Amino acid sequence: MDFADSPQEAAFRERLRAWLVENNPELPQSSTADAYWDGQAPWHRALYDAGFFALSWPEEIGGHGLPSVYEAIVDGELAAAGAPPRPSLGYLVQGFLRHGGEDVRRRFLPGIVNGRQRWCQGFSEPDAGSDLASLRTRAVRDGEDYLITGHKVWTSYSDEADWCLVLARTDGEVPKHRGLSAFAVPMDQPGIEQRPLKMINGVTREFGEVFFDGAVAKASDMIGAPGEGWKLAMTVVSHEREPGELGYVARYSKAVNELVDRVRAEPDRFNDENVRDVAWAIVEAEMLRLHVCRRLSDRLNGISHGPEGSVDKLLMTRVEQAIGHAALGMSTLTGDTEEDTWLKMYLYSRAQSIMGGTSQIQRNLVATRILGLPVS
Repeated sequence: MDFADSPQEAAFRERLRAWLVENNPELPQSSTADAYWDGQAPWHRALYDAGFFALSWPEEIGGHGLPSVYEAIVDGELAAAGAPPRPSLGYLVQGFLRHGGEDVRRRFLPGIVNGRQRWCQGFSEPDAGSDLASLRTRAVRDGEDYLITGHKVWTSYSDEADWCLVLARTDGEVPKHRGLSAFAVPMDQPGIEQRPLKMINGVTREFGEVFFDGAVAKASDMIGAPGEGWKLAMTVVSHEREPGELGYVARYSKAVNELVDRVRAEPDRFNDENVRDVAWAIVEAEMLRLHVCRRLSDRLNGISHGPEGSVDKLLMTRVEQAIGHAALGMSTLTGDTEEDTWLKMYLYSRAQSIMGGTSQIQRNLVATRILGLPVS
């Protein structure tokens, strides 16, 4: 693989670097403060308006139609500048592109891409997280509408979303995977209540739980045909699990660089074990970066991945928890119990083996769908 920039890529990189000098929002780590999540919407719009977002998506939905390598350039430069990564919307865009009709794509995708409409994802439920097909939220046809009743949890950005991509059961008489449908549901209506969820690290703006009590979704706002919700969900979660799609490599590189800077600034405060943990975090983050480069090369060659996203998710978990472990070593030495960034980073890292599908589920998928092992 040749990772050198072409003349066009080099010019793009220099333009982005110059822009970041004046426009870096200097937000904290995503895992440590509500200020990060408060800044996501303006950061999304700033990147888009400057021409540094949606680079590889189709022009007809507001993208630039460029090769995926430009997204990698953005990720790398954001990490180098200590800026937040690109907002993670690729999984929504791919779900709409693959499963939505022309009218749905035309009405919804431009607003998702340019950041003028905020979306959340209503998949997980209290009794249906990794076992998503067992969800209980129901959508019942009522003339030209569907009435939705149920309870979603771990709903990202639900506190400020204009719309929610809701997975609900529309047919209880068929196998559970086949009875699900997906809807674009407006959040500003009487039948919806949103409550923030406070994380163990104090963050309250990332996740919420959403209650639907006869909320209305238009039949024309169904994404795909009735009963095709499971297919859309699998498209969404497969892209959600890919680190290159989320810009997670940039996020991890930013965290590792901050740990390295801390050790270099105060070398006498950290013992050999602390330094070794930081060194291992560097190795793990670089491993993931090279893995994403390989995935990028595959995409440029027209190779798409399905269940391999489970491998990516397991690698992301390993990297985030290695970084969190190194951060915990910093925490135990700071003595700052009121605002300990490193402890919050560690606490957040523990969730990585659950969010987006548990590590146990991912290993089962690797065993059965990639290795071809029998299901017991």
